[in-house]
Amino acid sequence: MSQTLQNTALTTDVHRALRACGVDVDGLTGELEARSPLTGEVLAGLPLASAADVGAAVGRAVEAFPAWRDVPAPVRGNVVKRWGELLTEHKEDLAVLVQAEAGKITSEALGEVQEMIDICDFAVGQSRMLYGRTMPSERPGHRLMETWHPLGVVGVVSAFNFPVAVYSWNTALALVCGDTVVWKPSETVALSAMGSHALLARAVRDCGAPAEIHQLVLADREGGQSLVDDPRVALVSATGSVRMGREVAPRVAARFGRCLLELGGNNAAIVAPSADLDLALRGIVFSAVGTAGQRCTTLRRLIVHESVVDVLTEKLVQAYGTLSIGDPRETSNLVGPLIDERSHDAMQQALRAAQEQGGTVLAGGERVLAEERPEAFYVRPAVVRMPAQTEVVQEETFAPILYVLTYSELAEAIELQNGVPQGLSSAIFTNDQLEAERFLSSAGSDCGIANVNIGTSGAEIGGAFGGEKETGGGRESGSDSWKAYMRQATNTVNYSGELPLAQGVTFI
Repeated sequence: MSQTLQNTALTTDVHRALRACGVDVDGLTGELEARSPLTGEVLAGLPLASAADVGAAVGRAVEAFPAWRDVPAPVRGNVVKRWGELLTEHKEDLAVLVQAEAGKITSEALGEVQEMIDICDFAVGQSRMLYGRTMPSERPGHRLMETWHPLGVVGVVSAFNFPVAVYSWNTALALVCGDTVVWKPSETVALSAMGSHALLARAVRDCGAPAEIHQLVLADREGGQSLVDDPRVALVSATGSVRMGREVAPRVAARFGRCLLELGGNNAAIVAPSADLDLALRGIVFSAVGTAGQRCTTLRRLIVHESVVDVLTEKLVQAYGTLSIGDPRETSNLVGPLIDERSHDAMQQALRAAQEQGGTVLAGGERVLAEERPEAFYVRPAVVRMPAQTEVVQEETFAPILYVLTYSELAEAIELQNGVPQGLSSAIFTNDQLEAERFLSSAGSDCGIANVNIGTSGAEIGGAFGGEKETGGGRESGSDSWKAYMRQATNTVNYSGELPLAQGVTFI
């Protein structure tokens, strides 16, 4: 390792939380550095899985699949139910790991673990509702129906900004559907993954389920590619950048596997003349600066009617001036750090490009606490007034930059909203029902998520999560997203004693 572990309160808290979750901390060693964006310090050294190690993990999941597939779905739900119980018991422990590795404020870290608990509840109920339809047959004495069956091994590739929640959306549903799971988390949040895996492994043991139904691999890019390319992996669910999706999708398609992609988000909110500006302000600020702008649903474009833009912009600048930025373990702070120096550099590059393209920085953008924490990257969230939806505005910069644009007619606002390659989340603030309905119609937002009088962030697990266009088209979490983890079969049962053919075909 390039840096010696520091005996700090943060490291002590992290190791205590790992032990509470069931991780053997004393045995941790390896070339993968678990580094905290809070301070820049290394929290642990971890072993890095090779491509061969990933293949072996897939092999174990393949071997466990037949036995797990044959367990009745409601019984499979018991494992997820127990996992939810353990997550509830260790909610604060896991939140410590999420905060230390992703830099979230305490309420957001706790909220992420609560998402895991919520999806476990959802999946347990779903285990008794893996419904298929019975359809009328045109042939007498025949029954036509659809049935759903476990798919096989599901590979989950997750991102740093939600170290455990999005992974759990996939895993809880995949397990009740009868699939086995191989999880490759982002290397930057490996400790959170280890804590989650340890709790799930305990749930598996407590319920007497096959031990190898869930595999964790801490792997780099090469290891991730081996997971994506493995023909034994029936479904690859990958969360990350558009660039990553462009690599993953063709590789999986080349072997006729399935993909579930959650990629970029360049989310917008429209503020109409009738909007409650105080309500809008609260929704905008959380959506734009929560998780230091590092959510896929972060609000990045604010499209404001020209009659209220000056008033709202002034309110925004004032609100941004009150934001407390610093160590997220201190409850008074609302904005934590960026994940690393590369994210900071990308933010600065985007701000320079915005100014070159005619933008004016109205607030923020600068690095803070650099002398106090030279290896951590805290920034002031930025508000930038733009003359048009220029090139930089159409790109997703994973940092707290909010571009402000104006419009005169709703059709123009919707065109701006839809005029980017991404299509994840969107919102409108209006008290005009006709505007709200138009925004939600097929002629309105083209995103997978469209909200009225609420920001772009903060999705609940009951609704399917995902987006269109370069966002990937996948759906996770609620609704009928469970179908992504199963294969569908159409069955015809003939109890007539005769053999009539469909469509009136005769064959003698």
